[in-house]
Amino acid sequence: MSINLNRFDLTTLRLFVAAVDSGSLTAGAVRQDLSLAAASKRIAELESHLGTPLLERSKRGVMPTAAGQTLLPHAVELVARLEQLALAMGDVKRGTGGHLRLWANTSAFGGFLPALLARFARAHPGVVLDLEDAISEDAVRAVARGTAELGVIGENTPAEGLQTLVCHVDELVLMLPAGHPLSGAGAVPLHTLLDHDLVAFGRATSLTRQLAAAAEGLHRPLRIRAQVRSFDAMARMVAAGLGIAVLPREGAAPYTRALGLVLQTIDGMRTERQLLLAMRDRASLSPPAQALVRMVEGAG
Repeated sequence: MSINLNRFDLTTLRLFVAAVDSGSLTAGAVRQDLSLAAASKRIAELESHLGTPLLERSKRGVMPTAAGQTLLPHAVELVARLEQLALAMGDVKRGTGGHLRLWANTSAFGGFLPALLARFARAHPGVVLDLEDAISEDAVRAVARGTAELGVIGENTPAEGLQTLVCHVDELVLMLPAGHPLSGAGAVPLHTLLDHDLVAFGRATSLTRQLAAAAEGLHRPLRIRAQVRSFDAMARMVAAGLGIAVLPREGAAPYTRALGLVLQTIDGMRTERQLLLAMRDRASLSPPAQALVRMVEGAG
């Protein structure tokens, strides 16, 4: 059977990618501003044209069939290029110096990234910064799908198909209220730390996964009492006595004096915290994104 390339519709391909990405045709339809009926019709027409089902439907949502898995990387590539084309032409129309589209995790925004972006903005004043605070997995997905050109992610985040380079290295430390029994006692052993309630990011974040992996090595669970979404919230919860927290030193340092907190080193786990700059293909990056990559390499 010959495939008529003219029958491939970009809206339908974007819908297909969004449905697979979210695991739901309904969610994919919402992302593309389509009704569920219209979305179902588009997918059905694409499946009819290709002569094979692309999505396996169940009560839990949708997942790609073998044929869908074959189509997915090609659809992702086309959708990503379309996103880049739309933004590039939008920049031409507005007469701007381009967009820097970057998604980064909380460790980056709470640590090195603001200073790096400030230097970038001074060097490239005409570039519009399009930033998103997201967990590492979502940043990887945004780069893979073309929503972002660059992502800053934890080193323990799967990034298959993307190019990465180390953009920052920090140290994980323990944050405690002043006067806590563990404060002032030198390095705190991991097994002792795990005896206490924790304030942490969600379990899906790269930072909490790094801590959970260390705890698993001791066959111990994490006693997470409160889950938060920012360093500020984490520090305030610790100051209020709801638990202790493990976070990068740079993200923790601004809160110590203001909230009466102390930082302790941790013994018994790898405390080096590497962040990676992820991209689809460095050679195809926009000039602003390439400029940031060079700045990161220069800083390294």
